[in-house]
Amino acid sequence: MKILMLTDVNSAHSFKWISSLAGDDTEIHVFSLTPDKGLFSGMKNVMVTSFNLTKSEGEPGKITYLKALPRLKKLIRQIKPDILHAHYASSYGLLGALTGFKPFVISVWGSDVYDFPNKSFIHRKILKYNLKKATAILSTGHNMAKEISKYTNKEIQVISFGIDTNVFKPIKNEIEKESIVIGTVKTLEKIYGINYLIEAFSLAFAQNPDKNLKLLIVGGGSEMQNLKETAKNLSVSDNIEFTGPVGYSEVPLYHNKIDIFVAVSLQESFGVAVLEASSCEKPVVVSNVGGLPEIVENGVTGIIVPPESVEKTAEALNTLICNENLRKELGKNGRNRVIELYSWNKCVEKMKNIYTDLLLKA
Repeated sequence: MKILMLTDVNSAHSFKWISSLAGDDTEIHVFSLTPDKGLFSGMKNVMVTSFNLTKSEGEPGKITYLKALPRLKKLIRQIKPDILHAHYASSYGLLGALTGFKPFVISVWGSDVYDFPNKSFIHRKILKYNLKKATAILSTGHNMAKEISKYTNKEIQVISFGIDTNVFKPIKNEIEKESIVIGTVKTLEKIYGINYLIEAFSLAFAQNPDKNLKLLIVGGGSEMQNLKETAKNLSVSDNIEFTGPVGYSEVPLYHNKIDIFVAVSLQESFGVAVLEASSCEKPVVVSNVGGLPEIVENGVTGIIVPPESVEKTAEALNTLICNENLRKELGKNGRNRVIELYSWNKCVEKMKNIYTDLLLKA
Protein backbone atom coordinates (compact mmCIF):
# COMPACT_ATOMS: atom_id res chain seq x y z
CA MET A 1 0.00 0.00 0.00
CA LYS A 2 1.26 3.47 -0.89
CA ILE A 3 -0.09 6.44 1.11
CA LEU A 4 0.55 10.09 0.26
CA MET A 5 0.06 12.21 3.39
CA LEU A 6 -0.41 15.96 3.25
CA THR A 7 0.70 17.22 6.65
CA ASP A 8 3.22 19.22 8.65
CA VAL A 9 6.22 16.90 8.59
CA ASN A 10 7.47 18.28 11.93
CA SER A 11 4.24 17.79 13.89
CA ALA A 12 4.45 15.34 16.80
CA HIS A 13 1.03 13.94 15.90
CA SER A 14 2.03 13.48 12.25
CA PHE A 15 5.25 11.78 13.33
CA LYS A 16 3.30 9.26 15.41
CA TRP A 17 0.94 8.38 12.57
CA ILE A 18 3.62 8.15 9.89
CA SER A 19 6.16 6.17 11.91
CA SER A 20 3.48 3.73 13.10
CA LEU A 21 1.84 3.17 9.70
CA ALA A 22 5.02 2.83 7.63
CA GLY A 23 6.22 -0.75 7.29
CA ASP A 24 7.16 -3.55 4.92
CA ASP A 25 3.71 -3.50 3.31
CA THR A 26 3.05 0.26 3.61
CA GLU A 27 5.01 3.06 1.98
CA ILE A 28 4.36 6.59 3.27
CA HIS A 29 5.11 9.66 1.17
CA VAL A 30 4.78 13.00 2.99
CA PHE A 31 4.07 16.33 1.28
CA SER A 32 4.65 19.21 3.69
CA LEU A 33 4.36 23.00 3.52
CA THR A 34 7.03 23.33 6.22
CA PRO A 35 10.79 22.67 5.98
CA ASP A 36 11.81 19.11 6.78
CA LYS A 37 13.85 18.98 10.01
CA GLY A 38 14.93 15.42 9.33
CA LEU A 39 12.69 13.60 11.82
CA PHE A 40 12.27 10.73 9.36
CA SER A 41 15.89 10.60 8.23
CA GLY A 42 16.86 6.96 7.74
CA MET A 43 13.37 5.67 8.48
CA LYS A 44 12.41 2.81 6.21
CA ASN A 45 9.55 3.36 3.72
CA VAL A 46 9.09 7.07 4.55
CA MET A 47 9.82 9.69 1.88
CA VAL A 48 9.41 13.44 2.47
CA THR A 49 8.79 16.25 -0.01
CA SER A 50 8.72 19.81 1.37
CA PHE A 51 7.30 22.83 -0.44
CA ASN A 52 8.71 25.59 1.71
CA LEU A 53 6.64 28.76 1.94
CA THR A 54 8.16 32.11 2.80
CA LYS A 55 7.22 33.57 6.19
CA SER A 56 4.54 35.86 4.72
CA GLU A 57 3.13 33.07 2.57
CA GLY A 58 2.73 30.88 5.60
CA GLU A 59 0.77 33.40 7.63
CA PRO A 60 -2.70 32.32 8.82
CA GLY A 61 -5.50 33.37 6.54
CA LYS A 62 -3.42 33.40 3.38
CA ILE A 63 -4.00 30.79 0.70
CA THR A 64 -0.74 31.31 -1.20
CA TYR A 65 0.06 27.71 -0.27
CA LEU A 66 -1.90 26.93 -3.44
CA LYS A 67 1.41 27.62 -5.18
CA ALA A 68 2.28 24.12 -4.02
CA LEU A 69 -0.55 22.53 -6.03
CA PRO A 70 1.39 21.95 -9.30
CA ARG A 71 4.22 20.31 -7.34
CA LEU A 72 1.73 18.10 -5.50
CA LYS A 73 0.03 17.02 -8.73
CA LYS A 74 3.42 16.18 -10.21
CA LEU A 75 4.29 14.09 -7.14
CA ILE A 76 1.00 12.19 -7.47
CA ARG A 77 1.82 11.37 -11.10
CA GLN A 78 5.30 10.22 -10.09
CA ILE A 79 4.51 7.96 -7.13
CA LYS A 80 0.95 6.87 -8.06
CA PRO A 81 -0.36 6.56 -4.46
CA ASP A 82 -3.21 4.27 -3.48
CA ILE A 83 -4.65 6.80 -1.01
CA LEU A 84 -4.30 10.57 -0.52
CA HIS A 85 -4.67 11.60 3.14
CA ALA A 86 -4.80 15.25 4.26
CA HIS A 87 -4.19 15.92 7.95
CA TYR A 88 -6.03 19.25 8.43
CA ALA A 89 -9.24 20.12 6.64
CA SER A 90 -8.32 23.66 5.61
CA SER A 91 -4.89 24.16 3.99
CA TYR A 92 -3.86 20.56 3.31
CA GLY A 93 -7.51 19.67 2.79
CA LEU A 94 -7.86 22.25 0.02
CA LEU A 95 -4.68 21.11 -1.69
CA GLY A 96 -5.91 17.52 -1.61
CA ALA A 97 -9.39 18.42 -2.81
CA LEU A 98 -8.03 20.38 -5.78
CA THR A 99 -5.99 17.42 -7.02
CA GLY A 100 -9.20 15.51 -7.71
CA PHE A 101 -7.49 12.33 -6.50
CA LYS A 102 -9.56 9.46 -5.07
CA PRO A 103 -9.73 7.92 -2.54
CA PHE A 104 -9.14 11.09 -0.55
CA VAL A 105 -9.17 11.11 3.26
CA ILE A 106 -9.41 14.22 5.44
CA SER A 107 -8.47 14.12 9.13
CA VAL A 108 -9.91 17.12 10.97
CA TRP A 109 -7.67 18.30 13.81
CA GLY A 110 -9.45 21.16 15.57
CA SER A 111 -8.90 24.79 14.58
CA ASP A 112 -9.61 23.81 10.96
CA VAL A 113 -13.26 23.32 11.91
CA TYR A 114 -13.62 25.43 15.08
CA ASP A 115 -11.84 28.58 13.82
CA PHE A 116 -11.24 28.45 10.05
CA PRO A 117 -14.90 28.53 8.87
CA ASN A 118 -15.69 31.44 11.21
CA LYS A 119 -13.21 33.76 9.51
CA SER A 120 -15.47 34.56 6.55
CA PHE A 121 -18.11 33.25 4.16
CA ILE A 122 -15.30 32.25 1.78
CA HIS A 123 -13.58 30.18 4.46
CA ARG A 124 -16.84 28.32 5.15
CA LYS A 125 -17.24 27.63 1.43
CA ILE A 126 -13.68 26.30 1.24
CA LEU A 127 -14.25 23.94 4.17
CA LYS A 128 -17.53 22.66 2.72
CA TYR A 129 -15.85 22.14 -0.66
CA ASN A 130 -12.97 20.19 0.86
CA LEU A 131 -15.28 17.93 2.85
CA LYS A 132 -17.49 17.38 -0.20
CA LYS A 133 -14.46 16.12 -2.14
CA ALA A 134 -13.39 13.72 0.62
CA THR A 135 -14.01 9.99 0.31
CA ALA A 136 -13.68 9.61 4.09
CA ILE A 137 -13.75 12.17 6.91
CA LEU A 138 -12.07 11.44 10.24
CA SER A 139 -12.49 13.25 13.57
CA THR A 140 -10.49 12.89 16.79
CA GLY A 141 -13.63 12.85 18.93
CA HIS A 142 -17.43 12.81 18.97
CA ASN A 143 -17.68 16.44 20.06
CA MET A 144 -15.64 17.54 17.06
CA ALA A 145 -17.65 15.24 14.79
CA LYS A 146 -20.77 17.22 15.74
CA GLU A 147 -19.00 20.42 14.74
CA ILE A 148 -17.90 18.93 11.41
CA SER A 149 -21.47 17.82 10.68
CA LYS A 150 -22.44 21.50 10.38
CA TYR A 151 -20.54 21.56 7.09
CA THR A 152 -21.27 18.15 5.58
CA ASN A 153 -23.92 15.43 5.51
CA LYS A 154 -21.31 12.71 5.04
CA GLU A 155 -20.51 10.02 7.59
CA ILE A 156 -17.78 11.08 10.02
CA GLN A 157 -15.63 8.36 11.56
CA VAL A 158 -14.05 8.94 14.96
CA ILE A 159 -10.43 7.92 15.38
CA SER A 160 -8.58 9.50 18.28
CA PHE A 161 -5.03 10.70 18.73
CA GLY A 162 -4.15 7.58 20.68
CA ILE A 163 -1.68 7.27 23.55
CA ASP A 164 1.29 4.91 23.64
CA THR A 165 0.74 3.48 27.11
CA ASN A 166 4.20 1.88 27.05
CA VAL A 167 5.74 5.35 26.78
CA PHE A 168 3.27 7.26 28.93
CA LYS A 169 3.27 5.12 32.03
CA PRO A 170 3.74 5.72 35.76
CA ILE A 171 7.34 5.78 36.93
CA LYS A 172 7.85 4.67 40.52
CA ASN A 173 9.78 7.15 42.64
CA GLU A 174 11.48 5.47 45.57
CA ILE A 175 12.33 8.84 47.13
CA GLU A 176 9.43 10.36 49.07
CA LYS A 177 8.45 13.69 47.58
CA GLU A 178 8.51 16.74 49.81
CA SER A 179 6.01 18.69 47.74
CA ILE A 180 2.74 18.28 45.87
CA VAL A 181 3.25 19.30 42.26
CA ILE A 182 0.36 20.74 40.29
CA GLY A 183 1.16 21.04 36.61
CA THR A 184 0.26 21.31 32.98
CA VAL A 185 1.86 20.53 29.63
CA LYS A 186 0.56 23.03 27.08
CA THR A 187 1.57 25.63 24.54
CA LEU A 188 1.44 28.93 26.40
CA GLU A 189 -1.31 30.68 24.43
CA LYS A 190 -4.41 32.52 25.69
CA ILE A 191 -6.89 29.85 24.57
CA TYR A 192 -5.36 27.35 27.00
CA GLY A 193 -6.23 29.39 30.10
CA ILE A 194 -2.89 29.05 31.89
CA ASN A 195 -3.58 32.39 33.62
CA TYR A 196 -6.64 30.84 35.31
CA LEU A 197 -4.48 27.93 36.47
CA ILE A 198 -1.94 30.32 38.02
CA GLU A 199 -4.71 32.27 39.78
CA ALA A 200 -6.30 29.04 41.06
CA PHE A 201 -2.89 27.84 42.24
CA SER A 202 -2.38 31.08 44.19
CA LEU A 203 -5.71 30.49 45.98
CA ALA A 204 -4.88 26.86 46.75
CA PHE A 205 -1.42 27.92 47.91
CA ALA A 206 -2.90 30.43 50.36
CA GLN A 207 -5.52 27.95 51.59
CA ASN A 208 -2.98 25.18 52.26
CA PRO A 209 -0.14 26.80 54.22
CA ASP A 210 0.83 23.42 55.70
CA LYS A 211 1.40 21.91 52.24
CA ASN A 212 4.50 22.42 50.13
CA LEU A 213 2.79 23.22 46.82
CA LYS A 214 4.58 23.72 43.52
CA LEU A 215 3.28 24.58 40.06
CA LEU A 216 5.09 23.15 37.03
CA ILE A 217 4.26 24.74 33.66
CA VAL A 218 5.77 22.75 30.80
CA GLY A 219 5.90 24.35 27.36
CA GLY A 220 6.68 27.57 25.54
CA GLY A 221 4.56 30.16 23.79
CA SER A 222 3.74 33.81 23.27
CA GLU A 223 2.13 34.21 26.71
CA MET A 224 5.24 33.21 28.68
CA GLN A 225 6.15 36.72 29.86
CA ASN A 226 2.55 37.69 30.67
CA LEU A 227 2.14 34.53 32.74
CA LYS A 228 5.34 35.23 34.64
CA GLU A 229 4.03 38.72 35.39
CA THR A 230 0.76 37.21 36.64
CA ALA A 231 2.70 34.89 38.95
CA LYS A 232 4.79 37.81 40.21
CA ASN A 233 1.72 39.96 40.89
CA LEU A 234 0.15 37.09 42.86
CA SER A 235 3.39 36.58 44.85
CA VAL A 236 3.75 32.92 43.83
CA SER A 237 6.73 33.21 41.44
CA ASP A 238 9.03 31.32 43.81
CA ASN A 239 6.68 28.34 43.75
CA ILE A 240 6.25 28.15 39.96
CA GLU A 241 8.65 26.63 37.44
CA PHE A 242 8.39 27.50 33.75
CA THR A 243 10.37 24.95 31.75
CA GLY A 244 10.03 26.59 28.35
CA PRO A 245 9.77 24.36 25.25
CA VAL A 246 10.69 20.70 25.78
CA GLY A 247 11.26 17.83 23.37
CA TYR A 248 8.47 15.28 22.94
CA SER A 249 10.68 12.52 24.35
CA GLU A 250 10.90 14.47 27.63
CA VAL A 251 7.14 14.87 28.06
CA PRO A 252 6.53 11.51 29.85
CA LEU A 253 9.20 12.44 32.42
CA TYR A 254 7.49 15.75 33.15
CA HIS A 255 4.08 14.09 33.45
CA ASN A 256 5.56 11.85 36.11
CA LYS A 257 6.85 14.83 38.10
CA ILE A 258 3.28 16.11 38.36
CA ASP A 259 0.84 14.95 41.06
CA ILE A 260 -2.25 16.80 39.76
CA PHE A 261 -2.56 17.63 36.06
CA VAL A 262 -4.62 20.66 35.03
CA ALA A 263 -6.00 21.74 31.64
CA VAL A 264 -8.50 24.57 32.07
CA SER A 265 -8.59 25.59 28.42
CA LEU A 266 -11.05 28.06 26.92
CA GLN A 267 -11.09 25.91 23.79
CA GLU A 268 -9.87 22.33 23.29
CA SER A 269 -10.72 20.12 20.36
CA PHE A 270 -9.55 16.89 22.01
CA GLY A 271 -6.95 16.98 24.80
CA VAL A 272 -4.02 14.66 24.06
CA ALA A 273 -1.96 15.98 26.98
CA VAL A 274 -4.80 15.14 29.36
CA LEU A 275 -4.85 11.53 28.17
CA GLU A 276 -1.06 11.38 28.43
CA ALA A 277 -1.35 12.49 32.06
CA SER A 278 -4.08 9.91 32.74
CA SER A 279 -1.92 7.24 31.13
CA CYS A 280 0.77 8.15 33.69
CA GLU A 281 -1.84 7.58 36.45
CA LYS A 282 -2.31 11.26 37.25
CA PRO A 283 -5.66 12.70 38.37
CA VAL A 284 -6.76 15.52 36.08
CA VAL A 285 -8.69 18.77 36.47
CA VAL A 286 -10.17 20.02 33.19
CA SER A 287 -12.58 22.68 31.98
CA ASN A 288 -15.96 21.78 30.55
CA VAL A 289 -15.14 22.75 26.96
CA GLY A 290 -14.75 21.02 23.59
CA GLY A 291 -13.60 17.42 23.74
CA LEU A 292 -12.39 17.48 27.36
CA PRO A 293 -15.65 16.18 28.95
CA GLU A 294 -15.52 13.35 26.42
CA ILE A 295 -12.12 12.07 27.58
CA VAL A 296 -12.49 12.74 31.33
CA GLU A 297 -15.06 10.93 33.46
CA ASN A 298 -16.04 13.39 36.18
CA GLY A 299 -15.37 12.01 39.66
CA VAL A 300 -13.86 8.84 38.19
CA THR A 301 -10.71 9.87 36.30
CA GLY A 302 -10.69 13.55 37.20
CA ILE A 303 -12.70 16.63 38.06
CA ILE A 304 -14.47 18.80 35.47
CA VAL A 305 -14.86 22.51 36.26
CA PRO A 306 -16.53 25.44 34.45
CA PRO A 307 -14.22 27.37 32.08
CA GLU A 308 -12.69 30.62 33.38
CA SER A 309 -13.67 29.74 36.96
CA VAL A 310 -10.71 30.37 39.24
CA GLU A 311 -12.75 29.51 42.34
CA LYS A 312 -14.03 26.14 41.07
CA THR A 313 -10.58 25.22 39.78
CA ALA A 314 -9.04 26.06 43.16
CA GLU A 315 -11.79 24.05 44.86
CA ALA A 316 -10.96 21.01 42.70
CA LEU A 317 -7.27 21.44 43.48
CA ASN A 318 -8.00 21.60 47.21
CA THR A 319 -10.04 18.39 47.01
CA LEU A 320 -7.11 16.55 45.45
CA ILE A 321 -4.39 18.24 47.50
CA CYS A 322 -6.04 17.08 50.73
CA ASN A 323 -6.79 13.52 49.63
CA GLU A 324 -3.86 11.43 48.46
CA ASN A 325 -5.99 8.28 48.21
CA LEU A 326 -8.40 10.06 45.86
CA ARG A 327 -5.48 11.20 43.71
CA LYS A 328 -4.29 7.61 43.41
CA GLU A 329 -7.79 6.27 42.71
CA LEU A 330 -8.53 8.78 39.92
CA GLY A 331 -5.07 8.21 38.46
CA LYS A 332 -5.46 4.43 38.28
CA ASN A 333 -8.97 4.78 36.83
CA GLY A 334 -7.59 7.18 34.24
CA ARG A 335 -4.88 4.82 33.04
CA ASN A 336 -7.35 1.94 32.79
CA ARG A 337 -9.67 4.11 30.70
CA VAL A 338 -6.86 5.15 28.36
CA ILE A 339 -5.85 1.51 27.86
CA GLU A 340 -9.46 0.55 27.16
CA LEU A 341 -10.49 3.41 24.86
CA TYR A 342 -7.44 5.34 23.64
CA SER A 343 -4.62 2.84 23.19
CA TRP A 344 -2.34 3.93 20.35
CA ASN A 345 -2.13 0.41 18.90
CA LYS A 346 -5.93 0.24 18.63
CA CYS A 347 -6.01 3.62 16.87
CA VAL A 348 -3.36 2.54 14.36
CA GLU A 349 -5.24 -0.69 13.67
CA LYS A 350 -8.43 1.28 13.09
CA MET A 351 -6.66 3.58 10.62
CA LYS A 352 -5.27 0.59 8.72
CA ASN A 353 -8.78 -0.89 8.52
CA ILE A 354 -10.12 2.39 7.12
CA TYR A 355 -7.42 2.35 4.43
CA THR A 356 -8.15 -1.28 3.57
CA ASP A 357 -11.90 -0.62 3.28
CA LEU A 358 -11.28 2.35 0.98
CA LEU A 359 -9.12 0.26 -1.34
CA LEU A 360 -11.70 -2.53 -1.44
CA LYS A 361 -14.37 0.00 -2.45
CA ALA A 362 -12.16 1.80 -4.98
